[in-house]
Amino acid sequence: MSVTSVAGFSALVGCAGPRGTTVTETETATTTVRETVTAYPGPERYAGRVPEAFGTSMRGIVETVPVTPGRRTIALTFDACGGPSGSAVDQGLIDALREFAVPATLFLSATWIEANPEATRKLAADPLFRLENHGTRHLPLSVNGQAAYDIAGTATPAEAIAEIDGNRTLLAEYRVESRWFRSGTAHYDDVAVDIARERGVTIAGFSVNADVGATAAADHVASAIMHAPDGAIVLAHMNHPTSGTGPGVRRALERLRDDAVRFTFLDGSRP
Repeated sequence: MSVTSVAGFSALVGCAGPRGTTVTETETATTTVRETVTAYPGPERYAGRVPEAFGTSMRGIVETVPVTPGRRTIALTFDACGGPSGSAVDQGLIDALREFAVPATLFLSATWIEANPEATRKLAADPLFRLENHGTRHLPLSVNGQAAYDIAGTATPAEAIAEIDGNRTLLAEYRVESRWFRSGTAHYDDVAVDIARERGVTIAGFSVNADVGATAAADHVASAIMHAPDGAIVLAHMNHPTSGTGPGVRRALERLRDDAVRFTFLDGSRP
């Protein structure tokens, strides 16, 4: 399914009425298939609401993970942005995570998935990784087009809904049930955060920006991870194989190998 068709589908889904659950039965030649469909609030619910905040940190954005007394806990997250922001695969980074058996959450955009269907299938099948939603068009999540890093955000509640639902539908084609969302640029307004929450989606923020948009040198990346505080969500990228991210992550994992560091998914669990 293309980005365009996914976005169109999700825009239709976004027009549903108040949230509820509908169970339907479909008769086939040999069996009856029961489908449970959840309806979420449509864009009209947010009509007239004016955002009061815009940024990377606010109520409703999760920036830390559950901790374990006596051990430092860190959650590594990697964004795959796609499109003009890069659709490559940092295989060296993936190999390092597998070599050291370190779990990570991978936020994939629809454009990156469409450019890398086979890589997506392999990552989805690997229990070391959890795949989550990095947006249909990799835009800031907004209801009035607020921009970050010269990238204009979604301009209406309907567009914000499509930015979430389109890629969530695409991920489902890879048997991924996505419950977390990180927008392109990781910027949101407060109305968009409410839209995500009311669609059963949790916004993943960050407390450590390890690779500064895949521009940082390996030493910087390694130091950021090695000195991440207890409970930190670390943000980096997995779509720039020539950047310092992969080598920096490997260096950090080598040096932390003998430390009492517990790497987890965003909910605090491990594979």
